[in-house]
Amino acid sequence: MTNHLVFEVGTALVLVALTALLANKLKFSIIPFLILLGMAVGPHAPQIGIIDLTFIESSEIIEFFGRIGVLFLLFYLGLEFSVGKLIRSGRSIVVGGSIYVALNFTLGVIYGVVTGFPIMETLIIAGLLSVSSSAIVAKVLVDLKRTANSETELILGIILFDDIFLALFLSVMSGLLLGGSTTVLGTIFSVLISLGYMILFFIIARKGTPILNKLLNIKSNEIFILVIFASLFFIAGFSEKLHVAEAIGALLLGLVFSETEHRERIEHLVIPFRDFFGALFFFSFGLSIDPFSLSGAVWLAIGAVILTIFSNFVAGMISGRKAGLSYKASSNIGLTIVSRGEFSIIVANLGLMGGLMPILKPFTAVYVLILAIIGPLLTKESKNIYNFLNKIFKWEKSKGPKRVKAIPKPQNDNKNSPGL
Repeated sequence: MTNHLVFEVGTALVLVALTALLANKLKFSIIPFLILLGMAVGPHAPQIGIIDLTFIESSEIIEFFGRIGVLFLLFYLGLEFSVGKLIRSGRSIVVGGSIYVALNFTLGVIYGVVTGFPIMETLIIAGLLSVSSSAIVAKVLVDLKRTANSETELILGIILFDDIFLALFLSVMSGLLLGGSTTVLGTIFSVLISLGYMILFFIIARKGTPILNKLLNIKSNEIFILVIFASLFFIAGFSEKLHVAEAIGALLLGLVFSETEHRERIEHLVIPFRDFFGALFFFSFGLSIDPFSLSGAVWLAIGAVILTIFSNFVAGMISGRKAGLSYKASSNIGLTIVSRGEFSIIVANLGLMGGLMPILKPFTAVYVLILAIIGPLLTKESKNIYNFLNKIFKWEKSKGPKRVKAIPKPQNDNKNSPGL
């Protein structure tokens, strides 16, 4: 009955809060915990007294909250990104990012073809294998106190480049999957609309900043946040009308606002909403997964995990060495950016919205779960992993203790001294 809706949503929030506390206690990423929580409850869970863990009545509103979470995640990502920042980041970031995306995407396409997926499913798999989790990577770098490391700037640069690839990939795939065209010309037209829409926001971000600065010069926080949120939801909804993913509309709007002088104020006000609704996004994703359906996707996901760890490590080594970093610092890059999370799920959801094979959901769930758990562990143990591999590949010779030359004893000039 609908009069229990608030109680169901409240129960879900209590479970999410307790799970977040557990993850924080264990000093681990909250993402896999929330997905597992969602999988543990839902339609297959038992009803305990007055507490109904199936969340049948509230499933639609929780799913809607999850959609809002995606909008806030992508909007915040756009706020963190800047066209000018990429230009100032330097050649090494562009080169490193290109190597990272190209290697992961190419191997993803090969993996999709080898495992027998159709072309569209193959592209989605290649896309979700290519995008690292900004949230997990940033959290791990802070938790391990590596923000000042020599390789961290390049890691963040690669993540930034990866985010640009994500925006472009989602725009193109939105045109292909959601454009509703059955002819080649119609599909090309849909893709061009998506790309043109994205370019329009880039132009506004670079040229329309003075006007936006004046429009957003609002003293009242109440009115200011109403204007920001109204813009966010309107642009996201309008984007969907043009068959561009609503998440991309949110990212593009964040990109525009990132160029204004109000960026920090917007960011400060948005973070609590990003964290709250973002948590519900991962929970709702798990809630939609039947745990008994995962068995058919486990080995497929494990193969993708192995491929991802390999491709990330190789890409990190190549990118780091080209940027003039040591072998150790370069290996840290590959072992840090291996985590997968929110953006892989967003890519998979786009495929499902486009009517692609349902196996994408359990495949992505297992894939993200494994790498959301293994990724931070690989980063934490990167020193030991490097030392082990260095013994095999002899990248850098270990510096042993310096030999101290023996100082010769002064000779005795007293020739009359008695011999021994």
